Amino acid sequence: MTAWFKKFVHGTTTPLASIFGSGFLVIVAVLADSVGPYALPAMAGICIVAYGVGAIIRFNIQHAEPVLDAGQDAGQATGPTFVFERIADIALVPAYIISVTLYIRILASYGLGFLGNNTEYNQRALTTGIILFILFIGITKGLRVLEGLERWALITTMAIIALMISAFFVHDMGVLFNGGLILPDISDQSPWQIITVLGGTLIVVQGFETTRYLGDEFDAPTRIAASRNAQILSTGVYILFVALATPIMHILPDEVADNALMDLALAVAVWLPLPLVIAAIFSQFSAATADTIGASGNMLEFTGHKIPVRLTYLIICGFAILLTWSAETFEILTLASRAFAFYYFMQCLVAFSVAATGLQRTLFLLAAAGLLFITIFAVPVG
Repeated sequence: MTAWFKKFVHGTTTPLASIFGSGFLVIVAVLADSVGPYALPAMAGICIVAYGVGAIIRFNIQHAEPVLDAGQDAGQATGPTFVFERIADIALVPAYIISVTLYIRILASYGLGFLGNNTEYNQRALTTGIILFILFIGITKGLRVLEGLERWALITTMAIIALMISAFFVHDMGVLFNGGLILPDISDQSPWQIITVLGGTLIVVQGFETTRYLGDEFDAPTRIAASRNAQILSTGVYILFVALATPIMHILPDEVADNALMDLALAVAVWLPLPLVIAAIFSQFSAATADTIGASGNMLEFTGHKIPVRLTYLIICGFAILLTWSAETFEILTLASRAFAFYYFMQCLVAFSVAATGLQRTLFLLAAAGLLFITIFAVPVG
């Protein structure tokens, strides 16, 4: 039982760390700007959509993986299931590269914001420097030496989220008892604008798919349970977090910054921004390292290991730096959401190709249509 529990906890760490990678740092800013007082139902809707997509990933672990493994073992890796899976694997590479850029941009935004020097140029320059540092470590020592950061980053992040939730709760109760509760203004955006902006937030709950690629370490039932529980836990935390942050959102300006959560933290307690910045640094650097490794692994796989690992790091970091200087944080966030939406779209097609009933096929096609909508129409906040 102890060995099983340790394996289960270890398996849950990876998707949970990825889900909390950047979401709690940027979701308040997006919701405050787009839906205002309706932030809580919007967050619940985002989590429900993500859970549905997670269910499709778990379906593929149980039903598509045996088909893929059997075909590869027999030397017959052909057919729609293999084609869809191949395209999905390739699509993960640009998705990971965009995510690396996003994570480091958020890290830079919070670090510079805490120091009072968060200009667009400084943010891009610091992001470039950190990406070059990751590249240097990757080329000289290999990024596997940094893999242990993930668990410590998750522990630190969860502890500080718990601290923030507690501080927000105490603040909200004080405001409520004093009769001074103020909700943020209602957004003047059209329903189409709101839907397309919320579609661009898919990245904040992304990460549950990582269990799909842990087959060498964990069996299918462990990965399915780990993915499901990671989503349930993260959904509870996100909904509680947004519920407690909503009564403070009214202090934010009309032009919401990507590190707007720091303003809320400062309004609650003068000491709260410091642990928030620590969480941002740990979680974003760890997530960026993990996604660099993930992108490298996928790149090596679909090229048949014909290129050196160091060259994959150079390509990944090179494109990440290029993106850093060509887009703003919210634009990168939406681009990452669209990239992962396309990956999930392909996973819906994988599930469709192995589905056994008409109801399953219908549900997978409906999910695919929704994800294709996000891929095409999602837009950044602002």
